Amino acid sequence: MGFSAENSLQSFVDRLTCRSILTEGEKQAALSLPTHLVKVWDRQDFVHINEHVTYSSFIASGLAGRFGQTASGARQFTAFHIPGDMVDLHAAVRPIGLGGLTALCDTTILRVPHAEIRILAARFPALAEAFWRDSLLDSAILMQWVINVGRRDARTRIAHAICEMSIRYGRDREVLSKFDFPVTQEQLADATALTAVHVNRSLKALRETGIVDLSRGRVHIHDWHALAKSGDFEPNYLIADTKPERQKRLLSQS
Repeated sequence: MGFSAENSLQSFVDRLTCRSILTEGEKQAALSLPTHLVKVWDRQDFVHINEHVTYSSFIASGLAGRFGQTASGARQFTAFHIPGDMVDLHAAVRPIGLGGLTALCDTTILRVPHAEIRILAARFPALAEAFWRDSLLDSAILMQWVINVGRRDARTRIAHAICEMSIRYGRDREVLSKFDFPVTQEQLADATALTAVHVNRSLKALRETGIVDLSRGRVHIHDWHALAKSGDFEPNYLIADTKPERQKRLLSQS
């Protein structure tokens, strides 16, 4: 079976409808967005810091990281992006990259032109609202990552990151006990403001307590409640907007 951009965009529409009510016509309009497929290899940057881009990048497969960088070249990841994420939807209204984007493994992305996103938002106000909500989720994740690196110890940071990815990979924001997470210890260190040695020790400690294993790009959670406690993890920032009262079409209330 050949690759279908529409089938891939379905996961983006599914993400939108987790937190916004859309009609069938609005869903089909989003699925009809034109795309350009690009293969990005492991560790390859596909958006550079301060680069002027004319498209947003949708992750069809693989894993990507958003990063900032010091003058000396040291990187800090500020988000991981999984299949189904339109990683820089906000760039449609601010096309200069707020951060860089890099592939953390071989990754397939679909480039969606900003002009088409803006046309769609103007034609379908409910989609514009859904795009806005989607961008707010990225802001909520960023806030938690700041708390993670600023106020939690090494083991708690690692546990929190694994908890977040378990829910984000889970269908309908359910907890997954097993999932692929193709990051290296060095990349996880850059996401948690630790050294690779600290990451190794923290993962070893979590493994020895029987809570979770992360090995060769595969996570196996043995005790979710213990992991969430170790990670000081509260999932509301990821799942609260899936409740029916949060999905209202606000523009219908005007």
